[in-house]
Amino acid sequence: MNKENLVNLNYTSNQMNFENKPKLGLGIYTATEIAQILRVPYGKVYTWMNKYWDGKLGREYDTQYSWQMNGTRAVSFHTFIEFYIMMRFSEAGVPTKNVLKAHSELSQMYNTAFPFALKEVIEGIHSDGKQIYLKSKHGIIILNGTKQLNLEIIQMFFVNLEFDKDNLASRFWPIGKDKSILVDPNRKFGHPIIDGKNIEPEIIHNHYKAGDPIKYIAHVYQLSEEEVTHALEYCNAA
Repeated sequence: MNKENLVNLNYTSNQMNFENKPKLGLGIYTATEIAQILRVPYGKVYTWMNKYWDGKLGREYDTQYSWQMNGTRAVSFHTFIEFYIMMRFSEAGVPTKNVLKAHSELSQMYNTAFPFALKEVIEGIHSDGKQIYLKSKHGIIILNGTKQLNLEIIQMFFVNLEFDKDNLASRFWPIGKDKSILVDPNRKFGHPIIDGKNIEPEIIHNHYKAGDPIKYIAHVYQLSEEEVTHALEYCNAA
C-alpha cells in the first residue's frame, strides 16, 4: 500500500465508529515518522499505537485506529495529534490508566473518537501531574468518573496547534508557532514542510550537511535565512 491509497478514519456524529474508505487530507503517519516529528523514542510510539489505540481504545470503539502501509502501521492526523497530547500527559507524570480514563470519558461527553484533537477539550484540559481535569461551565471536573471538582491545576498546552471550523485540530507546529516548520495533513501527506512552501526540512538539512552555507541555500530555494535556520533546528532536534 502506498501513500496514494489513503484510509479515512472518520466517525459519524451519532456513533463513535469509523468508515474505511480512501480520502485525501487526513495525513499518513507511521510510528517512525511520529517519533521523528515529536522527538520521542520509536519504541514508545509503537507500543502506544499497538497497545492503546489498536488495543484498548480500538476494543472500546470496536475498530482499529491504524492501518498497514508498506509493512508498517500508520495513523491519521487526528490520531497523531492525540498521541502528542497523550505524550504531554505522560511527560508530566500522569499514569497511562488516568490518561485513558480521561480519553474514554471525554469521548462520551463529546461523542467523538478523537477528543484530544478537539479545540474545546485542548483549551480546557489541565493536569496536576496525577489526574486530568476539564474546565467547563460547571467548574473543573476530574476526568476519572467521579466528576469531582478541583481548582489546583496547571494548564499544559494549546500551543502549537490550529483548528478548523469544526474545532478539530487541523495544523501542528512541531517546534512552535514562532518557527516556520508546519505539519498540515493537506500538504505533502502531512509531512513536515516549511510554512508557505512545499519544501521538506530534510532537503535543506541535506544541503547543509553537504557543506552549502545558509545564505546560499536560502537563495537557491527562495527562503529567508531564518526559514533555513528553522529547518535545520527541526532536523537536528529530530
